[in-house]
Amino acid sequence: MPTVDLYLLPKAYAAWRRKEAIQPVAAAFTLIANWIETARQRRALAALDDHILRDNGITRVEAEREAEKPFWK
Repeated sequence: MPTVDLYLLPKAYAAWRRKEAIQPVAAAFTLIANWIETARQRRALAALDDHILRDNGITRVEAEREAEKPFWK
């Protein structure tokens, strides 16, 4: 079975990206959802073992510094 690789040029991406303004309620929902996801990822990062952090090129100090940031940053 043949394999097809998909490569979108930046101009092609801009052609199908949302262009209309997002509604305020939808924008607030999206913002809160992004905050929740950021907080979840930072908690997960803080919970990783040192050897897993090293495998990813992150020190414990860097992970703790990132985990201590407020969710909106």
